[in-house]
Amino acid sequence: MCVRIDVVPEPASIESARPEPVAKPKVIYVLGAGRSGSTILGVTLGNCENVFFAGELDKWLTTSGVPTLKDQERMGFWAEIRGEVKNAEPLFGNRARSLERSATLFQVRQWTARRRLRGEYRRVAEELYLAIAGATHATHIVDSSHYPLRALELQGLTGIDLYLIYLVRDPQSVVRSLHRKDVPERSFGTLATNAYLSLTHLFAVPVFLRHPRARRVFVRHEDFLACPEAALREILDDVDCSAAVPALGSLRTGVPLHGNRLVREQVVALEQERPRTQPRSLATSLLQLPWRLVFALLRPAVSRCARRPARGAGALATPPATP
Repeated sequence: MCVRIDVVPEPASIESARPEPVAKPKVIYVLGAGRSGSTILGVTLGNCENVFFAGELDKWLTTSGVPTLKDQERMGFWAEIRGEVKNAEPLFGNRARSLERSATLFQVRQWTARRRLRGEYRRVAEELYLAIAGATHATHIVDSSHYPLRALELQGLTGIDLYLIYLVRDPQSVVRSLHRKDVPERSFGTLATNAYLSLTHLFAVPVFLRHPRARRVFVRHEDFLACPEAALREILDDVDCSAAVPALGSLRTGVPLHGNRLVREQVVALEQERPRTQPRSLATSLLQLPWRLVFALLRPAVSRCARRPARGAGALATPPATP
């Protein structure tokens, strides 16, 4: 499977007619490591009726509520949201990172800061979700922030119904993605990436398992790509959403706060891609073997639905089609 970018008319305004939001919006939090396919999953879910893809909302504090892209519709939407969340300014910048980054748990000097910031952090996070639900009239909000410790904090919120999607991708693909030097993002070597993956899973697994079984689902990125319609139907059922599966040939990216390069396009499409052989790292295979065994036991999980050979397959952006 890959992502094709199409040239289409301007997307409809975010103020499209939708039913009034429920008293407690349902937040779908995508948990796991970066470069695991959360953006394309979030975009796809965001094309379902009454579901809004907000992007990586952990960036809302670090960017002072300003989106990464500066188009008029996106800037206007997030300005409205910023005005609805009161007294968040003291947390703007990197102050709250101690509550989100897994590595801070090993920094004793950060423990006091975590306790001091927790109350305000949770209040702002809850108000942010409520503001988005009010502005979009969505019943479900997709947050693709990844961080296990952020998910842990969200589990303490009473004003939302939290659902977890634990998304994992073949570690060989994650290592290759983080090793790329032709992208603006920082690149990492094999050992550093494996350390990052292991640390993420070390915290993500217990956070996932402590969440109510009826509100969590384990998803493999390759299974989603191999059989997206069936996988999406399972995911929607697991997050208590009766919306129909969207047309995968025309997915609007919307106005997420932050995401990968995919969100720079207005519309993308999922299409078939031939599996291709990629070089595999023996070190990665050995270092990630314990997690393969752990993942095999996680439940509930989206089924493999006649999984095709998908080694090397992924979400790839191709040049815009000619009008």
